[in-house]
Amino acid sequence: MPKFSWEGKTRTGAIQKGDMEAASEAVVTAQLRRQGIMPSKIKARGKGLDVEIKIPGMQPKVTTKDLVVFTRQFATMIDAGLPLVQCLDILGKQQDNKTFKKILTTVKESVESGSTFADALKKHPKAFDELYVNLVAAGEVGGILDTILNRLAAYIEKALKLKKQVKSAMTYPATIVAIAVLVISVILVFVIPQFSKMFEDFGSALPTPTVIVINLSNFIQDYILAIIGAIVALIVGFKRIYRTKKGREVIDDFALKLPVFGVLIRKVAVAKFTRTLGTMMSSGVPILDGLDIVAKTAGNKTVEKAIYKVKQSISEGKTIAEPLTSSGVFPPMVCQMISVGEQAGALDTMLNKIADFYDDEVDDAVGNLTAMMEPLLMLFLGTTVGGLVIAMYLPIFKLAGAVGG
Repeated sequence: MPKFSWEGKTRTGAIQKGDMEAASEAVVTAQLRRQGIMPSKIKARGKGLDVEIKIPGMQPKVTTKDLVVFTRQFATMIDAGLPLVQCLDILGKQQDNKTFKKILTTVKESVESGSTFADALKKHPKAFDELYVNLVAAGEVGGILDTILNRLAAYIEKALKLKKQVKSAMTYPATIVAIAVLVISVILVFVIPQFSKMFEDFGSALPTPTVIVINLSNFIQDYILAIIGAIVALIVGFKRIYRTKKGREVIDDFALKLPVFGVLIRKVAVAKFTRTLGTMMSSGVPILDGLDIVAKTAGNKTVEKAIYKVKQSISEGKTIAEPLTSSGVFPPMVCQMISVGEQAGALDTMLNKIADFYDDEVDDAVGNLTAMMEPLLMLFLGTTVGGLVIAMYLPIFKLAGAVGG
């Protein structure tokens, strides 16, 4: 943000000087006049030592929590009758996140320069997505900005809850598997070789399980760098394939067909689609614009394709339910409820009801998945580690039996 040095007179004739960050000289002039100061000199400061050094990746990001708190507070202040610019000024000054603080300051200055609130937000897509900007625009046009902001805050909170549920469902099994791999790797690389040296002095042949474990340990020690390289290559290769259009389509379609996780992914997709479209329609956003935004934020190419088919169907004068049913992505119950909502002229209300229902469905699915995965993962970990330990102690038991006999 450019810095300007200014000098001016107050209404009493006193001369004042200072510095101000602003988008342009015109913004500085407008700000000073609001403060009762008539500027006589405004000069852009040279960069010099005033340049702010930005290290890539070190700037704090605008979190979903920051956005929810801001939206709730903003709605309350607008509802209380405070001017838009004053609200932005107050919320910007009290913001702890430096990145968000700068964004709000820039938004305030854009509004002061004559931009609409929605246009000012549109300049910062990393903080305010298309959904947010379009709903704010609808609120400004309809004169119900406080209502829209409250709906936005509620939507973001529920979307965040949904995201946390999915993350918790994925984190637990991933953590257990990672611990299992780490424990098994330590045993094979560091513990088994010690047993192997001890078994070299045995006169008799080793049991088959012991031989298999020792050979596996030797293989890992000999090719550990190649194994790590192969794992890294697989991860990098998967990411590159997923970035391609065709690769993502195949992977996303496969994800929906997975036995356990596919059901969860499908329920999350339904909850997100109905919640987002329902919020936009109840806020006055045209349905075609809403579907376009919903498709872009679907997070799954198969779901995205289905939504674009719905958009095309509506543009041709057809209903929403027909293409949703033919896509095979959305459950029959959802399609039937949407059809009823269309016929009754209460599609936004029906979409929000479906979203509430599927939020609970996702909650139950996550709970059931965790309950099911816990014993299976414990069994896997116990069997694997226990099997390795038993394989190493079999020769000792055999020797003890021979001595006892």
